[in-house]
Amino acid sequence: MNYLYVACGAAIGGTLRYWLSGAVYKILPETFPYGTFSVNFIGSLIIGIIMFYFNERELISQELRLFLTVGFCGGFTTFSTFSLETFNLLKNSEYLLGFGNIILNVVMCLAGVFIAYLISR
Repeated sequence: MNYLYVACGAAIGGTLRYWLSGAVYKILPETFPYGTFSVNFIGSLIIGIIMFYFNERELISQELRLFLTVGFCGGFTTFSTFSLETFNLLKNSEYLLGFGNIILNVVMCLAGVFIAYLISR
């Protein structure tokens, strides 16, 4: 059953990632991977809230935690896409954008988890 929870969560997360990434590019230019950055930050915030608030207070079952973290957040966040987009920026000599992408994603996603931790306390 755990595999089913993870699979269902991943399907929902992946679908939402696809939608949100596209929605971001209707607002912001495609010169920088804002869509990937957005889902990585939001996913980090969500997983932080789930683990620091709901899980630590034992407000969710193990099955729901699996569904939400491994499944939904795993399907929603896009670090493999982040890696490919960053590589392509660097390969195309867009060094400032490439390193900016690395710094923004790493720092802000850690900040998302930290913000979730603070909110949960």
